[in-house]
Amino acid sequence: MKKTFLGILFLGSIAAFSQVRYSGFIDVYPIELVSNISSSSGDCVYAYKKFDIPIYLSGKMENETLVFTEKDNDGKESATMTFKNISENSVLTRGIWKDLKTGKEFEITLNKEFEFKDGNDTEWKNQEILQTGSFKNYYFKLVTAKRKDDYYPRVSGIRIYTKKTDALYQELNFEGEFRGLNSIQKSDYNFDGIEDFSVFEASYAGPNTTSIYYLFDPKTKKYFESEIAGVSLEFDATTKTITEHNQCCAASQHLVMKYKLKNDKMILTEEKCYKWDEKKQDLVEQKIENCR
Repeated sequence: MKKTFLGILFLGSIAAFSQVRYSGFIDVYPIELVSNISSSSGDCVYAYKKFDIPIYLSGKMENETLVFTEKDNDGKESATMTFKNISENSVLTRGIWKDLKTGKEFEITLNKEFEFKDGNDTEWKNQEILQTGSFKNYYFKLVTAKRKDDYYPRVSGIRIYTKKTDALYQELNFEGEFRGLNSIQKSDYNFDGIEDFSVFEASYAGPNTTSIYYLFDPKTKKYFESEIAGVSLEFDATTKTITEHNQCCAASQHLVMKYKLKNDKMILTEEKCYKWDEKKQDLVEQKIENCR
């Protein structure tokens, strides 16, 4: 399917990354952790190696004390990780994990394994980074690489592992921008009642983004790259439609297209063009040709 992208790839909008992968312990329990720290905030994902269930935490930095906060399934704060004497470029070594319900505390000890860092002086191949999204029986790791001539890392694939055993279930190759630990999204993209997943692919001028959509094949029990593609796609499970919203020209032009799926292929059912009207101070629908 031929797609039209309004705008150009805009690497300058990508924030600088310096994410660090650790191995370590909470008390005597082995964990894996990936942190992303800025001068005032951060986030991380960790998993107990016995269970391989990724747990996401958001963080705040105050007076060189970094506190990551964990939430339960109801969105209530359930635990914290606290690290003291931390700056933006610090390596995490020791901290305290605290259960907010019981008040119990356990020591965190971490060893730095790898730093995913922007710049012209670093290079690597086949370095994995744990993802926040996971399925009931599987978890994901992005495979990343970086050449010295490239300022930003790239994603070269994704590996799907079986929880508890860490057995490699499937490996998929693709090229995409490195977004870090939040590159995976889960949903039923072809409306067949089975959960699929997508991987962030690229950012463009303005809010436009693209992802690669992988569907589950009940016959092979594997995931495959689908023909679903487009800019900033939204999926409506009730109407079983896909909406593509493509913006350009400082948001003064919007191309909105709707699709139905047939045999997992996108069929265009409607397209509309909107352009900014100075007199009305609003977006006004125009002929579709005006957005081409």
